[in-house]
Amino acid sequence: MSVHKYKVGQLVHYAPGRSSLMASSREYKIIRCLPPENGENQYRIKGISETFERMARENDLSRK
Repeated sequence: MSVHKYKVGQLVHYAPGRSSLMASSREYKIIRCLPPENGENQYRIKGISETFERMARENDLSRK
Protein backbone atom coordinates (compact mmCIF):
# COMPACT_ATOMS: atom_id res chain seq x y z
CA MET A 1 0.00 0.00 0.00
CA SER A 2 1.22 3.50 -0.86
CA VAL A 3 1.93 6.02 1.89
CA HIS A 4 -0.17 9.19 1.67
CA LYS A 5 1.81 12.40 1.18
CA TYR A 6 -0.70 14.54 3.14
CA LYS A 7 -2.21 14.05 6.61
CA VAL A 8 -5.73 14.59 7.95
CA GLY A 9 -6.15 18.21 9.07
CA GLN A 10 -3.39 19.53 6.81
CA LEU A 11 -4.13 22.59 4.64
CA VAL A 12 -3.29 22.19 0.96
CA HIS A 13 -3.80 23.94 -2.36
CA TYR A 14 -6.10 22.18 -4.84
CA ALA A 15 -5.65 22.60 -8.59
CA PRO A 16 -7.83 20.02 -10.36
CA GLY A 17 -7.25 18.90 -13.92
CA ARG A 18 -9.55 20.11 -16.69
CA SER A 19 -11.88 17.10 -16.33
CA SER A 20 -12.73 17.92 -12.68
CA LEU A 21 -15.34 20.28 -11.30
CA MET A 22 -14.19 23.85 -10.92
CA ALA A 23 -12.81 24.67 -7.52
CA SER A 24 -14.26 27.77 -5.83
CA SER A 25 -11.41 28.05 -3.36
CA ARG A 26 -7.76 27.13 -3.63
CA GLU A 27 -7.23 26.40 0.07
CA TYR A 28 -8.53 23.05 1.29
CA LYS A 29 -8.31 20.91 4.40
CA ILE A 30 -7.64 17.17 4.22
CA ILE A 31 -10.66 15.46 5.80
CA ARG A 32 -9.86 11.80 5.12
CA CYS A 33 -7.25 9.68 3.34
CA LEU A 34 -8.82 7.28 0.83
CA PRO A 35 -7.45 4.08 -0.68
CA PRO A 36 -5.50 4.42 -3.94
CA GLU A 37 -7.33 4.13 -7.26
CA ASN A 38 -5.36 3.23 -10.39
CA GLY A 39 -2.19 3.47 -8.30
CA GLU A 40 -2.80 7.05 -7.12
CA ASN A 41 -3.67 8.11 -3.56
CA GLN A 42 -6.93 9.96 -3.05
CA TYR A 43 -8.33 12.24 -0.37
CA ARG A 44 -11.59 13.77 0.84
CA ILE A 45 -11.02 17.51 1.04
CA LYS A 46 -13.13 20.49 2.06
CA GLY A 47 -12.69 24.04 0.88
CA ILE A 48 -12.40 26.61 3.63
CA SER A 49 -15.34 28.56 2.14
CA GLU A 50 -17.39 25.52 0.98
CA THR A 51 -20.11 23.56 2.75
CA PHE A 52 -19.39 20.24 1.02
CA GLU A 53 -16.49 17.82 0.59
CA ARG A 54 -14.72 16.80 -2.61
CA MET A 55 -12.59 13.86 -3.65
CA ALA A 56 -9.12 14.80 -4.90
CA ARG A 57 -6.20 12.90 -6.40
CA GLU A 58 -2.83 13.40 -4.76
CA ASN A 59 -1.40 14.87 -7.99
CA ASP A 60 -3.99 17.69 -7.84
CA LEU A 61 -2.80 18.80 -4.38
CA SER A 62 0.24 20.75 -3.24
CA ARG A 63 1.51 21.93 0.12
CA LYS A 64 0.22 25.26 1.36
